[in-house]
Amino acid sequence: MQGNELILIVEADKALAASLREWLEMVGYRVTTALNGRTALRLLEHSRPDIILSDITMPEMDGYEFLEAVRSQPQFTTIPFMFLTGRSQRQDAIVSRGLGADDYITKPCEPDDLLVAIRGKIKRAQDVALVQLHNVYKDSLTVLANAIEARDAYTRGHVERVCAYATVIARELGCTEQELSDLEFGAILHDIGKIAVSETILSKPGKLTDEECQEIRKHPETGVSMVRDISYMAIAIPCIQHHHERYDGDGYPGGLAGESIPLTARVLAVADAFDAIISDRPYRQARSSAEAATEIVREAGRQFDPRVVDAFQRAVSKGLIVPFL
Repeated sequence: MQGNELILIVEADKALAASLREWLEMVGYRVTTALNGRTALRLLEHSRPDIILSDITMPEMDGYEFLEAVRSQPQFTTIPFMFLTGRSQRQDAIVSRGLGADDYITKPCEPDDLLVAIRGKIKRAQDVALVQLHNVYKDSLTVLANAIEARDAYTRGHVERVCAYATVIARELGCTEQELSDLEFGAILHDIGKIAVSETILSKPGKLTDEECQEIRKHPETGVSMVRDISYMAIAIPCIQHHHERYDGDGYPGGLAGESIPLTARVLAVADAFDAIISDRPYRQARSSAEAATEIVREAGRQFDPRVVDAFQRAVSKGLIVPFL
């Protein structure tokens, strides 16, 4: 069975359209039909199919005109469009692809071949849409995170840099694509809870009082409370909540130690610390990247996971960290 995707069949032969519809519904698709391109365009005003199967030779508006009309409207440009036609001339296939058709299948065809083509085109379109949605989410969240950090001139650009460092380190560790995606969102959102911290504390040039330290230490849990009910942000929670944990268990907010700290948070802790050391802060000036790297290595097994530090060192030695400075 399919995922209930909608197929639009544009076919002048009523018997063939009915046969295709019956078969495709039997294998799990929803199907709507039109006898020509003009009728199909009216259907598109009310529903968006996951794929369009169209003949070429049709009355009122043929398949070529219909394809051009579909591709001329921005909201329909990503819908997979397949020609299913009795016209077998090579020139027809060339013209079809030139107009933006995704596939060209001649009748008669084997049902299994058609089904494979349909599934493949829908899957590709869904994968592309997922990537586009991911990028929209990422870009929107980066804008949000930068707006929060703009309250503190010393951390401007911190989000992008930490995200870049963390990704490089994670790749050196051999993290999966899913872990990299989770880490990317976590790096963007890790300090979102600082929106609840007063600017006076964020920009204080001297030592913080105990009360001010306690307010700062609340930002991981504040951040978690802000995103926990937003489904696409939930993957960032381990990083938001645990990027200030220490490998020796002396961090916050949970006092987690060693492997009990999520891997993405352990990676982020190194990237975050490295950027903090090489950036100006209200209470001190930036140190060199070499000094920062030495400090990271010194804290292996205490503040940081030794395995993550090793990956960090490999990235530095390959020149993969410094270019982001």
